[in-house]
Amino acid sequence: MGSYIHGEQLNDIHEEPEASTSYAHSSPSDLSPPAALRRSISERPATSSNLLSRLHPPHARQRSCSHVAVDFFDPMGVRRLSHSLAKTPSRAATEVEEAPSLDSEETVIVGEGFDFEKGLRQYLKKRDEAGVKSRRLGVMFQDLRVVGLGATASYQPTLGSLLNPINIIGAIRSARHPALRDIISGFHGVVRPGEMLLVLGRPGSGCSTFLKTLANQREEYHSVEGDVFYDALTPQQILKHYRGDVQYSPEDDIHFPTLTVDQTIHFAAKTRAPHPRIHDQTRSQFTRRITDVYCTIFGLNHVKDTPVGDSSIRGVSGGEKKRVSISETLATRSLITSWDNSTRGLDSSTALEFVRALRIATDLVGNSTIVSIYQAGEQLYEVFDKVCLIYEGRMVYYGPANQARQYFLDMGYVPKNRQTTADFLVSVTDPLGRHTRDEIKMEEGDIEGAKEKKKGVALDHESGSPARTLQPIPHTADEFEAYYMDSEVRKWNLEDMAAYKRDFVDSKEVAAAFEESAKEEHARHTRRQVKIVLLRRVQIMKGNWTAQALQTMTFVLQAVIIGTTFLKIPDTTAAYFSRGGVLFFAVFLPALFTMSEIPALFSQRRIIHRHQNAAMYHPMVEAIAMALVDVPFTFVTVVLFTIILYFVVRLQTSPGQYFTFFIFIFTVSMSMKAFFRGLAAMFRKEAPAQAVAGVLLLALSLYTGYQIPMPSMIGALRWISYINPVRYAFEGIMVNEFHTLDGVCSTLVPSGPGYETVSLANQVCTVLGSQQGQDRVNGNAYVNLSFEYSFSHLWRNYGILVAFGIFFLVCLVFFTEINTAVASESSVILFKRGSKAELVKDAEAAVTSGDDEEKEKPRRPDSQEVMEADEEKAKEAMIDQPKMTNVFSWQHLQYTVNVGGEQRVLLDGVSGYVAPRKLTALMGESGAGKTTLLNVLAERVSTGVIGGNRFFNGQALPIDFQAQTGYVQQMDTHLPTTTIREALVFSARLRQPPSVSVAEKDAYAEQCLKMCGLDSVADAMVGSLGVEQRKRTTIGVELAAKPQLLLFLDEPTSGLDSQSAWAIMAFLRSLADNGQAILCTIHQPSAELFQVFDRLLLLKKGGQTVYFGDVGKNATSVIEYFEAGGARECRPGENPAEFMLDVIGAGATAVSDRDWHDVWLQSKAFTIAEADIERLHEEGRKHPPVGATLKSEFAEPWAYQAKTLIQRSFTCYWRDPTYLMSKLTLNIIGGLFIGFTFFKAKDSIQGTQNKLFSIFMGTILSAPLGGQLHVPYIKMRNIYEIRERSSRIYHWSALVTAQILVELPWNILGSSLFFLCWFWTVGFETSRAGFTYFLFGVLFPVYYTTLALAVASMSPTAEIAGLLYSFVFSFVLIFDGVVQPFSQLNWWKWMYHVSPFTYLIEALVGQAFGHEQINCAEKELVTLQPVSGQSCGSYMARFISQKGGFVTNPDALSDCRFCTFRTTDQWLGPTFNIYYSRHWRDFGIFWAYIIINIFSVYLLTYLVRVRSYNGSSFFRKRIGVLLGKMKK
Repeated sequence: MGSYIHGEQLNDIHEEPEASTSYAHSSPSDLSPPAALRRSISERPATSSNLLSRLHPPHARQRSCSHVAVDFFDPMGVRRLSHSLAKTPSRAATEVEEAPSLDSEETVIVGEGFDFEKGLRQYLKKRDEAGVKSRRLGVMFQDLRVVGLGATASYQPTLGSLLNPINIIGAIRSARHPALRDIISGFHGVVRPGEMLLVLGRPGSGCSTFLKTLANQREEYHSVEGDVFYDALTPQQILKHYRGDVQYSPEDDIHFPTLTVDQTIHFAAKTRAPHPRIHDQTRSQFTRRITDVYCTIFGLNHVKDTPVGDSSIRGVSGGEKKRVSISETLATRSLITSWDNSTRGLDSSTALEFVRALRIATDLVGNSTIVSIYQAGEQLYEVFDKVCLIYEGRMVYYGPANQARQYFLDMGYVPKNRQTTADFLVSVTDPLGRHTRDEIKMEEGDIEGAKEKKKGVALDHESGSPARTLQPIPHTADEFEAYYMDSEVRKWNLEDMAAYKRDFVDSKEVAAAFEESAKEEHARHTRRQVKIVLLRRVQIMKGNWTAQALQTMTFVLQAVIIGTTFLKIPDTTAAYFSRGGVLFFAVFLPALFTMSEIPALFSQRRIIHRHQNAAMYHPMVEAIAMALVDVPFTFVTVVLFTIILYFVVRLQTSPGQYFTFFIFIFTVSMSMKAFFRGLAAMFRKEAPAQAVAGVLLLALSLYTGYQIPMPSMIGALRWISYINPVRYAFEGIMVNEFHTLDGVCSTLVPSGPGYETVSLANQVCTVLGSQQGQDRVNGNAYVNLSFEYSFSHLWRNYGILVAFGIFFLVCLVFFTEINTAVASESSVILFKRGSKAELVKDAEAAVTSGDDEEKEKPRRPDSQEVMEADEEKAKEAMIDQPKMTNVFSWQHLQYTVNVGGEQRVLLDGVSGYVAPRKLTALMGESGAGKTTLLNVLAERVSTGVIGGNRFFNGQALPIDFQAQTGYVQQMDTHLPTTTIREALVFSARLRQPPSVSVAEKDAYAEQCLKMCGLDSVADAMVGSLGVEQRKRTTIGVELAAKPQLLLFLDEPTSGLDSQSAWAIMAFLRSLADNGQAILCTIHQPSAELFQVFDRLLLLKKGGQTVYFGDVGKNATSVIEYFEAGGARECRPGENPAEFMLDVIGAGATAVSDRDWHDVWLQSKAFTIAEADIERLHEEGRKHPPVGATLKSEFAEPWAYQAKTLIQRSFTCYWRDPTYLMSKLTLNIIGGLFIGFTFFKAKDSIQGTQNKLFSIFMGTILSAPLGGQLHVPYIKMRNIYEIRERSSRIYHWSALVTAQILVELPWNILGSSLFFLCWFWTVGFETSRAGFTYFLFGVLFPVYYTTLALAVASMSPTAEIAGLLYSFVFSFVLIFDGVVQPFSQLNWWKWMYHVSPFTYLIEALVGQAFGHEQINCAEKELVTLQPVSGQSCGSYMARFISQKGGFVTNPDALSDCRFCTFRTTDQWLGPTFNIYYSRHWRDFGIFWAYIIINIFSVYLLTYLVRVRSYNGSSFFRKRIGVLLGKMKK
């Protein structure tokens, strides 16, 4: 595959020696000697001149692992491919580069007479003749040690700790001298081409670190010590020259969701296509055939044109997405690949498909494959050649996979019945999950065996004779490592490493040959990358066309709104100010909307980083491609935007001016896109990038020159305008517009009654730039005096704007190339401050076994003593657990839903029961209805029609059935910043009856804490826990409610490693043994987990029962039932769960020859089950029915619910300093920035306008401040909707009330800080501070808080809430009469009266600086000549009495110096319709808006989130999908 299939390997298949004896039948001393291995290497005949292939030993032949047929996924597709290869080998076979490394007795013969291997041989022969070299790479590591940063446990940061000076000093000290810890140490081994290595270990043991290190991913660690060799190449050489040959694949399948499967694989093939190709095949032909081969072999032909998809865009299935990842990696021709826990979340059949696909890839391509897997089944395990077991960062086994089981048996450990080898290996590293031989013998009463054990003699299992003298059984990681260091396996491993080192590491010829072949293959020009990535970007945009269409529609809508607001603006001087406003919006809106580039860039950052590591292309190429592809889309959007805005407003209509306007808007749009993308590229996290962008956007807005003109800027901050690209664009379109404008003066002074006969010679226009004796004002003069703009700067400004755009693009390219990584996730367990947890003390006091750099947190990082102590406490607490005595049963349960107008039956006549002290499993294949049945039984479905009956003791269910049962969901949904103890106490206080005192509830929560084995981490934050501890917490939360009747669990082991899964099931077993009745769904468990259950209810697709009855010891009852029903025999060692699912046709490739539902209905077991249910009903009806424990829907009254929720929310907010600091910091920075921008505003007309805009800009801060509220509110609401609502913990209105009351104090505090930084800095009078503070510092945050929560209440996601809030905010802001004065709003005047900001602005402005005098600046005074014989004062007296203003020289007889306004009221009233006298009226009206907002929060929550509307649900889903596409 790729470009290299080894003909040498094919030729050697039939000449290699037999595989070594299986270790399952031999002791370590019988291992194949390395000397023999070396002889086989040296004696192996060379069949090719290729040096690399000749030197690699046939090590893969010394394995007995399972092989997978090449046609496993798509037999028909491979048959067609075989036809193609056989008929046209010179063209059709070029996409296959490596021969399958298969057993000598096997060949890959596919189809009718077509030999796939023969076709490959023909191609390889031609390729060798053409001199095309093949490439393979192995890896050897010796004394490998990885050192990480930080401790494994710490304290949860809070706002107090963040502001504590002592902690700040400590943080600085830690930054200078970070705490170090060993993550892994002492590793050594080799992985040869064609080998598959399985890496096993518990979460946190170091598996991910090991895989990343072998894949040369070292940047996130403090240091990597020891030697790692890739044949003769060093890690530094690999990183610099051959990065794409060594890759790490994370467990998540990360792809561009809108690309199809074919496009994803084809793109990878194109970026890494080799330069030399046989028979003059073109690059496009080669990559096309490569893509077809991978899609065929991995069974993806049927989804080639399907989008890959993600959580918001529907695409291929999970198993298919895994195979896409494999195909993409193979298409990039990676030679060594580390796959990290790639089967997590897959069922066992899909996981097996994935590993089989890897086996095919390894065999065909000759790759070196390293895989880490949790819960590996036996069939999956058998696919691997070698296994590495890690225990707390120590390598305790590295050797042949088929010999590992016996190795640990000889050590003294024994597996449980039917335990898989992988689970057994991992279990020996778990102090609570392993069993030694002497423990088993003592339990079985084998005293002699125990005595012999003490003497150090092991007895053979069958003969009972001594096998050999044993060392003491290891228990700690150090002891395990010491045992391994003294073992034959290690000696074999060291000699294997020595052979590899001699033949490859020390061989200069190998390095030279590899370098030569790599040099020939690599793409030679970056411009080819640009072309490939450019096409990919077009495909992404095409697949995501709805997002672009939505963005264009938003621009058009804004153009319509702004255009109609400034509709047909007149050419008179009265519209000069408004004309500047529309031009400001025209240039600023594109900059505002380009902020959305930040989340879009971060959403693809991980994909780009992975592609960079695969050497597919330079990240800067992606940045260039984005910029180029954006040009036509932005061009179309700006054309529509400018045409609508320009001609609706009726700006200057000459073609030259329009096109100048257009080119400025288009250029600023492109420049600002590059600006925000470049800004995002500088950061590793999105939150700081967004915060900095918000501050910079404020600076861009203020220093554009519209709100505060250049002459009014203070000298200390004026420099900002010079580095503001929007300022140059604004100046350009302003001078372009006003250059030809010669507006008629609207305000001639004097005029009006008494001045009808005055000639123009005795009048003057009050607008800046007017000339004495003229009734027109030249636009050039106006912009020059008002803004210091000049038409001569027009194209200079455009050149500067282009220069900014180029600079931003260069920054984008530069930072994208050097900073593609995302911030790594921490796996530190965080404890509540003040907690005396031993874990924190141990972690901070010494270097511990490091956490793993993987998403999975350590399940149990504490010591064995603490674990055992928790177990003892759990057992003691179990004794006091209340026992259940009632039997829950259901008969003939039917459940039907409407799907697309058709009635679909999901449950079909299901019957069964759950008894106390019994653990009942509910199983079936995907789509069988397991979770559906659980939800129907637990009354957690709100749609569909339910038939049949449910009983307790044969009688009706109590009305508070849900309150008397516990339901543990598959997803562990909790507040991340609450502790385990707080979560359990919260559940106990709100769910137990009010008759129980608070002290008793808290005591019972503490008992549940111990019962769940969580005592040692009781004060840990739930969000920092490992998967098993979170699952235990979820169970504990339900137990704390003291369910009287039943406990439901949905997939409690999903996503857990084998030992964590066993620990959870053992805990459930203990609960059942102590009186609990438990019904639990589980998907294809391991054999040992399956044996934990007492009873089984098995369903098939369609919700039909296949079996209900006892499981039996070692699952004998289930096995006997199916074998008696005609199933095949269950093989020895086979997992009974997989056996029964296989025989009923539930596996990935399984089929069934009979209807097992009919078999069940005709079986004796069915008759017995029905009789048992009837008998239980008869006995139960002899007793009184189960009574209700609650008098209402909820256990506690509403006031207590609200009080408890407020306490919880306040605590969680306090522990989220990032959120609170972002809120407070934005207020402080905004206040200082706006305050100093309008610093000490004067009492001139311009100074008064500056004061107005300082208030206006302060209100704009409510947009980002309100937007911050959406995320925490919706997260809290999701927890309620997912888990707490169904559990009847509290009423929805109590949650809404708590959220409002918790947000208000912080927002009021933030606004108070803003007020302190802003009010006196601008220069307002202290006497006006009281009212202004109460309105701006108290009422205004109440308003925007309630408005933002009202919008969030009807929004399904925070993203949609942000869009809606911005849209609503833009409406209320545009029509408040500031940017476009009230007198010129035309038909939008009704919106002026509707907008709450109208009354807010009027109250603030009117009271803050109303009733104050204005003293015009020198340039604001106009000079006019009085009528002959009159003084200036007498001539202007009548006009001043009517219109206001004053004359500075009333006694003069000529050159009267007139100021248009004497008081601020004269300026505010006529121009902005703002009057000081209305501020108390506006205060009351603003209160009304707040009350409306609060009412809307409750009403919209009820209508949209509480009541069920199918239409609104559909609407929410469609918007969610649309927004998901936008984010890509």
